[in-house]
Amino acid sequence: MVNLAGVRQRLYPKHLLSWMMLHATRIRFGPWKNWQIRWFIRRYGVDMSVVPDPFPASYPHFNAFFTRALVSDARPLEGGPRTVVAPADGTMAAAGSMQGRSVVQAKGHAYTLEALFGGDERAAATFDGGRFATIYLAPRDYHRVHMPVTGRLRRMVYVPGELFSVNPSTVHAVDGLFARNERVVSFFDTELGPMAITLVGAVFVGCIEQVWCGVVVPPRRREVRVERYEDAEIVLEQGWEMGRFNMGSTVIMMLANTTVEWESWMVPGSPIQLGRRIGEVESGVRE
Repeated sequence: MVNLAGVRQRLYPKHLLSWMMLHATRIRFGPWKNWQIRWFIRRYGVDMSVVPDPFPASYPHFNAFFTRALVSDARPLEGGPRTVVAPADGTMAAAGSMQGRSVVQAKGHAYTLEALFGGDERAAATFDGGRFATIYLAPRDYHRVHMPVTGRLRRMVYVPGELFSVNPSTVHAVDGLFARNERVVSFFDTELGPMAITLVGAVFVGCIEQVWCGVVVPPRRREVRVERYEDAEIVLEQGWEMGRFNMGSTVIMMLANTTVEWESWMVPGSPIQLGRRIGEVESGVRE
């Protein structure tokens, strides 16, 4: 049976649409950007009670609103030295243990670590059999990504690709979607072992930023690009911001530590909130 969602996604001029969205969301003309913001709040039911500035006129353009901050106590941190906290607001798409180097995308779909990491077999071997969690960020969600555990940045990899939508219907329709879309993978050393956080691009995601280097995309490139930070001493504490989406997408977190146990409520479709404890190292087990 042909999945129409997948067929439509393949026909859309996704890169052109994303380029147009990038520019449209940065228009500073007051009446236009204020209308955009008010419409978006109504359409998606955005909770403005946790935003420092709830007034549309206060934002210079729509993207400034979309990447808005939260008030300091909006997302209490349930962290600790042996715990993993949610890196973002959103919906749990998948979580569990990797089957070797194969990662579940959705029921009946999987992708490999080598593909996700842009062909880096050595990095893929590091996470063989480890833990993963995939979080989908809907338009209404807070779109900054934070550290699930304290980590020291080692390297960042930009991987070019498609810009399929990452909504659930398309994820179920397109094989290996997360390893086919444009993405930015950041590798960290943590107290729990190696960690990788992947920010997956999508249609209308005009820009991905990281706190240590600013905008990663655009410009869009056709080759894998590796940035190394072994000598930079960039350490981000648990709960600190590490990146953000300019328009929404998906976060994939991976831990090489096989002793991490996810919380029992982490099933596909579960709402997830930044800072909530989602896993911890098994008691009595040394990392």
